[in-house]
Amino acid sequence: MILRRHPNGPIITRRDLPPMPGLIDSSAVFNPGAIRIDGVTYLLLRVQSRGRRTFLVPARGRTDRSFTCAGAVTELVGVDRLREPGQDRDLEVFHVYDPRLTVCDGQLMVVTAVDTDRGCRLVVWRAAGDAAAGFAGLDRLEPLAVTGSTNTRNGVLFPQRIGGRWLMLERPNNPQGPGVPPSGSTITLSSSDDFAHWQPEGTVLEGRFRFWDELLGAGPPPLLTEAGWLLLYHGVATHFQSVNIYQVGVALLDRDDTRRVLARADDNIFEPRALYELTGQVPNVVFPSGLTVDHAGPDGCAPNDARVCVYYGAADTAVCVAMTTVAALLDACRA
Repeated sequence: MILRRHPNGPIITRRDLPPMPGLIDSSAVFNPGAIRIDGVTYLLLRVQSRGRRTFLVPARGRTDRSFTCAGAVTELVGVDRLREPGQDRDLEVFHVYDPRLTVCDGQLMVVTAVDTDRGCRLVVWRAAGDAAAGFAGLDRLEPLAVTGSTNTRNGVLFPQRIGGRWLMLERPNNPQGPGVPPSGSTITLSSSDDFAHWQPEGTVLEGRFRFWDELLGAGPPPLLTEAGWLLLYHGVATHFQSVNIYQVGVALLDRDDTRRVLARADDNIFEPRALYELTGQVPNVVFPSGLTVDHAGPDGCAPNDARVCVYYGAADTAVCVAMTTVAALLDACRA
């Protein structure tokens, strides 16, 4: 088994959240962004109220299992004034969700999906909270950009410039039929000089029709290794008719040309099997959204013996973690 579940099951459930304004009795917590800074792991949780409103809540911990959640939701500065490039009207925002965390040039950055009156958009934020609050500034986010004006999700930043530019993976959304939420079968690349202005660079990965990853989207931000960039992604099998099954895959991208796929696992490396993954708000889901390593070199390159923790949402209901190593993920890419 490439990824090993934590033996005690979910690490954060709705019962672990302290009461806070708007979230006296939450319904679910899932799909966390994750980052490790100075030996501390910080999570940014997607939390859902009983009214099905979405909030972000920071958490921190020094072990894989034990986390302390903040006593208030993250403040989203200017969320009511977000505007697409070149537009003269603000977006009406309904939900901000599925955060991904990346440190870029020493600044903690967050990419979220934003559900609006014009479809789903990506927003790049910077953590601007009070460091003394103990949550790496994740208690307050300031927006840098709405990245575009097309329907898209699953945005993740690379942690360093490549070819002099910042890069981001995303998943364009396409209609899937009447009454079905839009989704997508390609992961594409965008680039920027300043995080504020983004331009498309082409397709990186495509879904495989009638197999386990017909639909797909980027998971945690890519991890730099000696062999290239490791990318975990979620794949969705839709051809079972009765239910979509969310699983985890892995691919290896070239270090300098990130559109070039060096290797990709044929099979998924993780799939719903535990009861808490099979049952919940959305059954049969493991959704990878955060990744940390226990050590890396000065250039940010994680060695083969580095221990990897993958944080994921289980059935859109709870937060879980699974462990592996860089070597195991690289071996899986070539299988």
